[in-house]
Amino acid sequence: MKRYARLNALLDEMAAQGHVDVEQMARQLEVSPSTVRRDLNQLTEQQLVTRTRGGAVSAGVSYDLPLRYKASRHHPEKVRIGQAAARLIHPGDIVGLTGGATTTEVARGLASRGPSGEITVVTNAVNIAGELIIRRHVKLLLTGGLAKPQSFALIGPFAAEMLGQLDLDVAVIGVDALDPDAGVKALDPDEAQVSRLMVARSRRTVVVSDSSKLHARALARICDWSKVGVLVTDTGAPEPELDRIRAHGVEVICA
Repeated sequence: MKRYARLNALLDEMAAQGHVDVEQMARQLEVSPSTVRRDLNQLTEQQLVTRTRGGAVSAGVSYDLPLRYKASRHHPEKVRIGQAAARLIHPGDIVGLTGGATTTEVARGLASRGPSGEITVVTNAVNIAGELIIRRHVKLLLTGGLAKPQSFALIGPFAAEMLGQLDLDVAVIGVDALDPDAGVKALDPDEAQVSRLMVARSRRTVVVSDSSKLHARALARICDWSKVGVLVTDTGAPEPELDRIRAHGVEVICA
């Protein structure tokens, strides 16, 4: 297994468990313990983990992976979800896009539509703004706010103030956790606040998430299912879980 794949596997385990064990990961990845230690040392230098005796730990419940690592996880599913969600946007729509790896794929789907599909995009994600700013058929509004280096998201009172003055046709929301009963959640409370504002200012809300987020743990609630019109996920999502979400009146699209 190449180093990049090993690093992603270590970060996946860290996100899921909050810690990793050198010996366990060596067996799981079929490499030597010394290789795992070198990989953990590299992640420590990047301030992504904290080394401990025999392994490494995360920073706690709010631990979040940088977007560049999130984008590589379940990438084919994210691309399909992004394309499917982009098809829900109509010419002339005013679209809110929160930050995240899956919403970035939605932005790429919108970018590829060409001049026949003129839209307005409001986003708090610096990387999404970079994807769309050169597209002539996209009118782009960036919220402003404090930039978070891990997610490229803009947060805080400046973002909130701008969103409070806008009306959106569609809010496309990326999430960190899908609770079939309670709704959708984010790891970061400040990012959750911006997502809640987009939901509140929109006529329709589309949640985009790969199926790995089902029953994932996250700190901050964005909204309950009554405020969501559509969930776009992948075909790996278990039907019983999707039926529980549909019971709240949510349309579920599996891409």
